[in-house]
Amino acid sequence: MYYAKRNRLIGLAYLAPAIVFVSLFTAYPFLQMVWVSFNNWSLIEPPRPVGLDNFTRAFTDRQFWTSLGYTLKYTLLITPILMLAGYLLALLTARNTPINRLTRTLVFMPVVIGLGASSLLWYWLYSPRFGLVNRFLEDLGVIRQPVVWLGTDTDLSTWAIILSVVWKVLGFGMILFVAAIQAVPAEVSEAAMVDGATAWQRAWRVIVPLTMPTILLVTLVSMIGSLLAFDQFFLMTAGQPRNLTATAVFYVYLNSFPYLKLGYGAALSLILAVLILFFTVAQVVVTRRVRM
Repeated sequence: MYYAKRNRLIGLAYLAPAIVFVSLFTAYPFLQMVWVSFNNWSLIEPPRPVGLDNFTRAFTDRQFWTSLGYTLKYTLLITPILMLAGYLLALLTARNTPINRLTRTLVFMPVVIGLGASSLLWYWLYSPRFGLVNRFLEDLGVIRQPVVWLGTDTDLSTWAIILSVVWKVLGFGMILFVAAIQAVPAEVSEAAMVDGATAWQRAWRVIVPLTMPTILLVTLVSMIGSLLAFDQFFLMTAGQPRNLTATAVFYVYLNSFPYLKLGYGAALSLILAVLILFFTVAQVVVTRRVRM
């Protein structure tokens, strides 16, 4: 009894720093945001309670729903690309050979670059006058004159940003997939080979089902990252043209800081948090069913 109580106290001592950190930097700011969402606060004047007015306004705010719809569209476009490309690269480089390790390193290197720095790099690459993208396409004969990639056409801007983000984060999902594939016992693949299964059949019928929990986890992380997209759109398009490339987080930023509508920005943040919570719960439910 004494040792059991002692072990619990030791466990709590180890856990205490994490509890303090989460309480100070996650729980308290979240509760503060909830309180702010029920107030009208501009930092210039004292907070004034307004009840549910901020949420009512959000549901009738056309620009917010436009931004949220664009965010969902961006998420639906980029998530399959990241998943399929990352998993394919993981299948091709899962074996620990020198060339595979070098390939994984090269693909993973952009992950360590900050998203802001990466966005500024691609903003320069897409420059109509100085960027290397237009020069490369002109040398290939694909285009005859420079293309304005960012800020003039919504679809063109979206795909340009998707290309820059895929280059940046593809390696993160690939590494997680590689770890999951390498965790599959070699005897399983060898047994499938003895039965005459091709490489495609082994990948589709053996490796994919066994790594499905990791696939669902990486999909969730990718979707959350896309739903919270801000840096790349703020730096590369600034919401142009006509705020059609303004993501939900970008719209929250505009209301919270330039317009000093902290209460309304907090309400929009809570709506976005509920949406992310929905996807998280869905992922947990699907993962449980897959494991069963």
